[in-house]
Amino acid sequence: MTWEFPEFICTLPEVDIQLAGVSGHVLQDKRQQAVFLRFDRDVDVPEHSHRAQWELVLAGEVRLQVQDQERVYRAGDSFFIPKGVPHGATVMAGYRAVIFFDQADRYQAK
Repeated sequence: MTWEFPEFICTLPEVDIQLAGVSGHVLQDKRQQAVFLRFDRDVDVPEHSHRAQWELVLAGEVRLQVQDQERVYRAGDSFFIPKGVPHGATVMAGYRAVIFFDQADRYQAK
């Protein structure tokens, strides 16, 4: 089953994300943002860091690498990455997530 976001989420501004096969929408605040992402192909996300992130997996699977440890998260799981902690991931096609960033400018709207 392919999980899709409801229409009112899809009317939010599109997120400007520079990963092929990834699209979504952004809900912006002065201090934080929520990003609704969908992955239509497998994607390797290189190691990076930023301010705090909390992610709720809606569908699919992600293999998250944090500090030389790898964990797999699936629908219904969530994870938290503290500010400044380097992390990377392998995200499988079909992945859908809502990601909250304690950072207003993590992503921009198109």
